[in-house]
Amino acid sequence: MHEDHVVNRASWDELAAAHGQDVYYDSESLVAGRSSLIEEEEAALELAVGGKMAGRHVLHVQCHLGCDAITFARGGAQVTGVDFSTVALGKAKALAERCGVDVEWVCADVLELPKRLDGRFDLAWATMGVLCWISDVRAWMRSVGGTLRPGGSLVLIDGHPVDGDVDDRPLQASTRRTYESGWDYATPLRTGPQVQFTHSLSEVVSAALAAGLRVVELKEHRAVSDGLCVAGWTQEADGRFRSRVDGEAQPVLFTLVARR
Repeated sequence: MHEDHVVNRASWDELAAAHGQDVYYDSESLVAGRSSLIEEEEAALELAVGGKMAGRHVLHVQCHLGCDAITFARGGAQVTGVDFSTVALGKAKALAERCGVDVEWVCADVLELPKRLDGRFDLAWATMGVLCWISDVRAWMRSVGGTLRPGGSLVLIDGHPVDGDVDDRPLQASTRRTYESGWDYATPLRTGPQVQFTHSLSEVVSAALAAGLRVVELKEHRAVSDGLCVAGWTQEADGRFRSRVDGEAQPVLFTLVARR
């Protein structure tokens, strides 16, 4: 495992222990039957697989507590959730049991997925806070893309790389930053150190193409249906969340759908 991922795994073990019933992860609502997907995720799912989950084989990438994996399993999919945190997977397994669904849980770094996952899935699903933890986006695309069957789809929804860039300059290459006090979006917890990365959209698209994927859609979102606990996003009169610089709404998320 890459040394930066080892650092991040320790942080995510702490975060997973704290997450579960907070402003972001509403486990009780999930147990009661609520879908974990937001509007933008539902739209991407519709494009990728027609929104129909019954009988699909789905890989939930960097699944953490597995909320989306559980939602897909409820829809009739055969789901595998993968994460590098044993703490997260333990909580995911317990949550799935409470929800009455079966999910296969795999502990692995996403850049070192087990060969038994190769070519198995109709859908690889990776959303919200994904690539900022990944040291090598090309390796990530090769690894995740390799799990897809021919015709299978990748859905990647993540923070836009220019969100929060006060200079409003396009990012040209990956950046790496270390933080001595880790950040959490869901609780006041501050863990040990974290290493975070920013990858430009051109790098992400190029990585998908190099992995043998065909990009079906690349969409930048300047308004989002959910605030996702992101500081600086403001809910406006139409109910949607935006981040503005000099009055102009900035891109805050992107959706990439690609097919093998």
